[in-house]
Amino acid sequence: MARPEHLTGLEARGATTVTLQTALGGIEIEVYSDRAPLSASQFLHCVQTGHYVGGTFWRTVRADNDRGSPPIEVVQAAAAEGSATLEPLAHEPTSISGLRHQDGTASLARAEPGSATAAAFFICLGDQPALDEGGLRNADGLGFAAFGRVVRGMDVVRAIHQGAALAEAPAEYVRGQVLVAPVRIEQAALGGGT
Repeated sequence: MARPEHLTGLEARGATTVTLQTALGGIEIEVYSDRAPLSASQFLHCVQTGHYVGGTFWRTVRADNDRGSPPIEVVQAAAAEGSATLEPLAHEPTSISGLRHQDGTASLARAEPGSATAAAFFICLGDQPALDEGGLRNADGLGFAAFGRVVRGMDVVRAIHQGAALAEAPAEYVRGQVLVAPVRIEQAALGGGT
């Protein structure tokens, strides 16, 4: 694949570290531009342009509230409301990237394949093979586009995951998963340092 345009000033090969500073602490994510170039480049673009500042980790999916099958364990984040609209990305399945949905994996949320943007991403708690291509979480079997992995701050991710959730939600599928107190992303920057 060609070098993504959003990587101006960054190495297109290898990993880039990103730090998301939240109200509960920092989360460092290693982003694999060489493995999932489209997904990684849009995520890095969102970091560089401030899309995540003011965004939140707003959803916790646990065995006790999951509406999908098979059950998964993840926390989901969204870019700040009112941030620029992002173009949907071509789907990068795990069979091509070689990345797997393991403990700490960062991946793009999606509806249909090719509908994902970095405006919504999630982090896995524990191994979640149902989210890989060939997994049973989606009827299409194409899985989700993994692009990185938490290398520091899983304690923060676990704290978010254990947050209290509202009984009601704007959509039935996420009922019981919307955090009572969404965790704000205060800063997003290239590099480590939590």
